[in-house]
Amino acid sequence: MFIDSCKSLIGVGNIMKKSEEHFDVFDAKRNWLGVAPRSEVHAKGLWHQTFQCWIVSLEENVPKLLLQLRHPDKDLFPDLLDISCAGHLAAGETVEEGTRELEEELGLSVVFEDLISCGVFAEEDLISDTLIDREFCHVFLYRCDQALRSYELQPDEVTGLFAVCVSDFKQLVSGERVEITANGFKMGSNGEYTDVAWSISLKEMVPHPTAYFDLLFQKMGKLGWA
Repeated sequence: MFIDSCKSLIGVGNIMKKSEEHFDVFDAKRNWLGVAPRSEVHAKGLWHQTFQCWIVSLEENVPKLLLQLRHPDKDLFPDLLDISCAGHLAAGETVEEGTRELEEELGLSVVFEDLISCGVFAEEDLISDTLIDREFCHVFLYRCDQALRSYELQPDEVTGLFAVCVSDFKQLVSGERVEITANGFKMGSNGEYTDVAWSISLKEMVPHPTAYFDLLFQKMGKLGWA
């Protein structure tokens, strides 16, 4: 019954508001079921796909990860630090096309072949009774050594960008440390950047399971970045 109801959503684009995003939806085994609007996907906890890219800087031979500060108006995890760049894949969109997120959010023009795949991670976040996020996360790494201030942020999505030492970040997510220092900037309502040295804990971070970070750090370790 559930599968039939999901498949019936394939043609909803003609009757839903054109401004609302639509996502491909899947069962727990990644079998495609159909298409549904964003609001319904999150209300019913339907599985969908995201593109996630962690940017690593090796400037001065010290591996650092970039964290974006999510806009306070986001429906999921507002005003928290998260993956360098991430976004939902729209209905019919391929993983390769997800590189548009790097262009939109950070102003980076990246060729998909330059990304390093960490694999696909199935993540569930039961935020409330009416907001359930179930994602098949396509996780990538990308090396970029440019200065933080040279990134062009998408103001309605990202309000800051910070760098943390990989070794510090590993200790934070493993529980070995309570706080670490993130250096970067926040963007004000007038579009001006303000440099910030921020002592962050896990409370300032979008939560991810330990297994998610294991996937990330395993690949980084093979590259000599962790």
